[in-house]
Order: sequence, then structure tokens, then C-alpha cells
Amino acid sequence: MSADETLGQAIEGRTHRGPVAWLLSRQVFWVLLAAILACLALSMLTTTFATPGNLFNVTRNFTFVGIIAVGMTAVIITGGIDLSVGSTVLVSAIVTSVLMSAGLPITVAFPAAMAASLLVGLINGVLIAIMGMPPFVVTLGMMSVARSIGMVMSQNKMIYQFGPDQALLLQIGGGSTFGIPNPVYVLAVLALVTGLAMHWTRWGRYLFAIGGNEKAAVLTGVPVKAVKISVYMFVAFTAGLTGFLEAGWLGSVTTNLGQGMELTVIAAAVIGGANLAGGSGTAFGAVVGAVLIEVIRNSLILLGISTFWQGTFVGCFIVIAVAFDRLRNRETSE
Repeated sequence: MSADETLGQAIEGRTHRGPVAWLLSRQVFWVLLAAILACLALSMLTTTFATPGNLFNVTRNFTFVGIIAVGMTAVIITGGIDLSVGSTVLVSAIVTSVLMSAGLPITVAFPAAMAASLLVGLINGVLIAIMGMPPFVVTLGMMSVARSIGMVMSQNKMIYQFGPDQALLLQIGGGSTFGIPNPVYVLAVLALVTGLAMHWTRWGRYLFAIGGNEKAAVLTGVPVKAVKISVYMFVAFTAGLTGFLEAGWLGSVTTNLGQGMELTVIAAAVIGGANLAGGSGTAFGAVVGAVLIEVIRNSLILLGISTFWQGTFVGCFIVIAVAFDRLRNRETSE
């Protein structure tokens, strides 16, 4: 059976169940509902959550995680994982800052940063798809290699001067348009394009086919190796884009940028409905997962609770999300 036929059967099954039943069975629906309820509760329990300044910060902060989570979701759908995205964020930001501080324009620094990020993804993809190495091992090693390269390039120093185009960089990453942070527009376009690509293009159908049954995908003619390389380059691109935006938002770049970010990104993707076993996930779910994590972080601060508890809440949500997915799959199989 081809990947197109498999996807067609899934759509047909969704139609037979009815829109309401299908919606209630979606993990992303319940995560979105939890995020909305949390926002309503915080608006009533605090006087600061619903203020324009705090909402602006919440929106901007979840955007950076959301951008990478969209790319991570594509990787997870194929049954893979990428632990090097935090270090790729650093590489992108360092390339941007080093070139701009040397006097080069942003029109040179941005493509160079994206090229460096894509190179990281290409190496990961080749080692995983062509050499057959485990994604966990490859990306774990790349996490150390990429961060080390970032330290070497910056000589482990903070870079805060970005040359003649500094104002433009700060505006792109830290500014706003019509009261909405500029990175939000980037996330919106990325999530929309990725969502359409996942469900309406051959590339998207191949992702789900590989994650559902890689051996069957090979037998039906799916270019598994090429698709796997593409998803690791895609998630590296999203990480590089985030590094460029964060350099403009922070106004400085240090070698601890992006450290530990990969765990938050994976959590956002899983909470949003991506199955670590592969075969399921949506771009919208990745965004919703990022929103919920940021709302949790913000609520702890506003309620005076130590942010050290953030990991506990996020971890519990991951376990609940996976348990919900297992229960849903069991009911479907029965």
C-alpha cells in the first residue's frame, strides 16, 4: 500500500467518526483548552497577567520555542529526534554577530547564518540517513561539537556590537509591528506553510509514511533517505532562524545561548501531539505546546512560585500527553 493510500484511509476514518468525535480525540484540542483555561485563571487570580506588557512578553517568548518546535515535529513524525537544536541556535547567532560586528551588512550575515545552520542539519541527516547511525547519538554528539565551534568563533566572549545594521537587527528580533512582536509573524508564516506542506504535499505524506512504517515506505518507493536528510535540515533551519531572531531580541550573544533549549522544544512538540514513536504530529500542535509551556513559566513567576518547579509541571504534562496518546491508540486498535 502506498503512502498516499495510507493517508487517504486515515482521512476517510476521520470523516466517518464525525467532526466532533474527531476533534475530541485530538490531543492538541485538549492542550489548547488547557492553555485557554490557564490564561483565564491567571487573568482572574492576578492583576498583571492580562496587562499589555506581560502579554507582549509571553507572546514573544513562546515564539522562539514554537519556531523550532515546528521543525522538531517534522523530525519526530519520521521517528527521529534532534538534540542539537540549542547548539544550532548558538551557531546561527554567533555567525550573525561575528560577521555584523566585522562591518558586514545584515544581507550577508543572515544568509551566512542560515547556511551554517543548514550545514549542521545536513551533517546530522547524512550520518543518520546514509550511515544508519542512531539519531540520538548523532545529534547528541553534534550538540557538543556545534557549541564548541560557537565558542571558538566568538572566543568565548560576549558580542554586543553589530556594526552599521545593528538597529535593523534589533528591530527584526526585538521590535514589533502593530503591537505584535515581529518574531510572531515569522512563526505564523512558518507554521502555516509547514502545516500545508505536511498535509497537502508529497513531502508531508512521506513524513507520515516513514514514521508509520519505514520498511513499508521503502517498499512503496518513498525516498526515505532523502526525506530524512530534508527534515534534519529543516529543523536546523528553524533553529538557525531562532538564533538570528534571538540575537536581535537580546541585543547581545553569549556562548550559553540556546543551552537546554532542545528539551523545551521536544516537550512542546510532544505536548502538542507529536508521537515520539513517529507517525503523528502537527505544526499547529507544536505552536500550542509552546504556548502552554510559556504560560506555565509565566504563571509561576506571577504567582510567586519558584521557577525551579517549571520542570516538574512540564514533565507532568509530557507524561500525561504520552499517556493520553497511548490510551487513544488503544481505543482505536480495539
